[in-house]
Amino acid sequence: MAGLDRFEQQAFELILGEGRRAFDLSTEDPDLVARYDTGHYQTGFKKFRPSALGKQLLLARRLCERGCGFVTIQNPGWDMHADGNNPGIMTGMEMLGRPVDHAVSVFLDDLAERGLANDVLLVITGDFGRTPRMNKAGGRDHWPQLSTLAFAGGGLRMGQVVGRSTAKGDAPATTPISLDQVLATVMHSLFDLSQLRLQPGVPREISRALEAAAPISELVG
Repeated sequence: MAGLDRFEQQAFELILGEGRRAFDLSTEDPDLVARYDTGHYQTGFKKFRPSALGKQLLLARRLCERGCGFVTIQNPGWDMHADGNNPGIMTGMEMLGRPVDHAVSVFLDDLAERGLANDVLLVITGDFGRTPRMNKAGGRDHWPQLSTLAFAGGGLRMGQVVGRSTAKGDAPATTPISLDQVLATVMHSLFDLSQLRLQPGVPREISRALEAAAPISELVG
C-alpha cells in the first residue's frame, strides 16, 4: 500500500474497508430493506428489468453514513419520445415515476429517523427538460429552454417551489436559475463558503465555481 498513490489507496480502502461493509445489506434491518425495495416495478421498453432504484438509495445512505461525500445514482429511461426505441410519456411516467416516488419517500423518511436530514442533500435532476407539447406519437422530446430539479435536506429551506414557467410551460416566467447557482447551492450545503474562500490551496476550479454565482437565495436565506 505504501507504494500506491493517494487515489489507488482510496480505491483499495473502498474495496477492503468501510466501503465493502456499506455494500453488505445482510447487516441492514430486513424490514427497512423491504421498505426500500422497488423491484416490483418493471422498467424498460423492449426488455424489462426490476427497478433497482430503492436498493441504490439504500446503498447511498449507507455510503454517506460511512463518510462518502458524494454519491451519484443513474436512473435511466426518461427519453420518452414514443419513437419505437422509447416509450411514450404516459407509459414512461407510470413506469419510472412510481419507483421514484416510492424510493425517494422512503429515503427521506429514513434520513429523518436517523437524524441525518440536514446532513445529506438529495439532488434530483436530469440534463434537459421535455417539450411542453406531446409529439404526434404521444411522446415528449428534448427541450433545453426549461428544466426542473428538486433539492431535499442538506440544511436548505424546504417546502417551497422556486421560480415559475410561462403558462405554456416552455420558458421561465421568472429569473432563470443557472447551473452555476445550482452548483453554488450544493457547495453551500457542503461547506461554510465564507471559510472555504479563505482556505489556502483550494483548487482554482472550486474557487471559480464559488465566484461565478451565489446560491439560490430562496433555499439558503
